[in-house]
Amino acid sequence: MRHIKLAWLSLLMGLIPAQANAQAACTGTFVNPMTDICWSCIFPMTIGSVPIIPGSLPDTRNPVSPISFCPKPPPIFMQIGLNIGYWEPDTLVDVTRVPYCMVNMGMKLDMSNSPQIGGRVTSRDNDASDGAFYHGHWYKYPVIYWLQIMQSAACMATDNFDIAYLTEIDPLWDDDELSFILNPEAILFGNLVSQLACATEAVATSTNSILPFDFLFWCMGSQGSAYPLTGTTNYRDTPIQAGTLILERLNYKLHRQGIVWESHGEDGAICYQTPMPLMPKSRYRYQMTNTIPDALWAHPYTTTTVIWESGHDNPVSGDNFGFINFKKRNCVFL
Repeated sequence: MRHIKLAWLSLLMGLIPAQANAQAACTGTFVNPMTDICWSCIFPMTIGSVPIIPGSLPDTRNPVSPISFCPKPPPIFMQIGLNIGYWEPDTLVDVTRVPYCMVNMGMKLDMSNSPQIGGRVTSRDNDASDGAFYHGHWYKYPVIYWLQIMQSAACMATDNFDIAYLTEIDPLWDDDELSFILNPEAILFGNLVSQLACATEAVATSTNSILPFDFLFWCMGSQGSAYPLTGTTNYRDTPIQAGTLILERLNYKLHRQGIVWESHGEDGAICYQTPMPLMPKSRYRYQMTNTIPDALWAHPYTTTTVIWESGHDNPVSGDNFGFINFKKRNCVFL
């Protein structure tokens, strides 16, 4: 009997690490800027309100005038330039169930001995189809600057490549109640009437031809609700749908915290970038970069993933996804 118990114990001990390793799988590859980015998705490019290079995706509003006069410090006082509009590949985003899995870099950070400010550092055991928890990572990705496609510093991100945000060290990311500090208005939209309004956006944006409705700021169209601004989703139709929702929520969260600022497509306002606590969904489109890149097209925020996700969810790689954000940039080309 003792030998039988030992045999069962050995079997169980052998199974436990295998299960843990399966849950802790981290996959991904470093993004190749030449082959993994949809370069045609930076269009349309406009001067004023006139498209000089057309694009296949819908565009936001642009200034009417082709020229702006922007105030500058003395001794310049005023500077003249062309009003340019295009969609800049601005940031990379990881969405993963594995803490510190840097999907878009193809590596996993060893943070086992590092002190944590907050947040959970172990993946949650939640494989139910109706919910999941994901971590996210936000990278500055100034690829336009690297390749010198634009020559005006006002019209592109000039930062260095950098890991700008890790949700693993954010105490608000895995606590829906604590995140109420950031989004107290969420209590107004946890009802059937408010959520039914999101169905109009989901239907309208289902074909990639219409931009999301910024006035429905509590909605993420076909992805679900914008709230809470955490990594928890109670609705997971498919892993890619849930991953896309987390991408959009993380962007919204960084807007709310004043980390991400926006340019403006109006005459006069185009000279400045300002913080926007309510994320302008219409000024973003996304493209998958990992683990199976989709460099043929990008999609406006809130667009259903049904139209493109087939063949891009690798069950062997686990819920590890990489995206690139295309951000609408209105600027004065000096």
